[in-house]
Amino acid sequence: MSTVRTQATTLQFDLPDGSVAEVAVTTLLNGGYAGRSQDDVAAHVRELAELGVPAPSVTPSLYPVSPYLAQQTSSVPAQHGKTSGEAEWALVVTSDDVLLTVACDHTDRALEVHGVAWSKNAGPDVLGRGAWRLSEVADRIDSIELTAWADGVEIQRGTLAELLTPQYWVERLRELGQFEPGTVLLSGTIPMHHGVDQFASRWRVELRDPATGDVLDCDYEVTRLPDPVG
Repeated sequence: MSTVRTQATTLQFDLPDGSVAEVAVTTLLNGGYAGRSQDDVAAHVRELAELGVPAPSVTPSLYPVSPYLAQQTSSVPAQHGKTSGEAEWALVVTSDDVLLTVACDHTDRALEVHGVAWSKNAGPDVLGRGAWRLSEVADRIDSIELTAWADGVEIQRGTLAELLTPQYWVERLRELGQFEPGTVLLSGTIPMHHGVDQFASRWRVELRDPATGDVLDCDYEVTRLPDPVG
């Protein structure tokens, strides 16, 4: 997979030992349809097709995203009211290590029916400001909990056992020649609860490690841009 190089966005992550890891993001990738059970993924593809979202040609999918959209921000501007987040984890490849952090892929749902890749490039991937070294949590990765709230109402809850593993994506990045410092990959998401309004003005996502009680989070407000003039 080839990527277009642009000016890098620099992110900083606080690690449990008190050190800070810095990475200039040169490659940003979003996993999609990345559930551990591909039978469940196939059912999800059929559900989305009924809503007009184009089916992927292969699953799991991988969408290149403009690197500047990897952000650690508390505010996400939106052009209309049909955008929403997705609870995810993210791999961050630095010059020294591979990090795991929490992320929220903010997606334009109106644009999604025309192209998933387009919708992923219409909003930022919001990452947490804290991270864990992947090597330090790899042995209990499936027990780590992933939860999201939209306007304070729980909208997603599960564990990383529901998603393809970070190690799967490390190997996939190696195959693609993308396992290098500056690469950030988001995992894809878990199902949303039925009956919860996803078009919220505030999103919060947490990763929680039950073994230690440690939590990584990201939290942001969605702000509407003014209407166009002309």
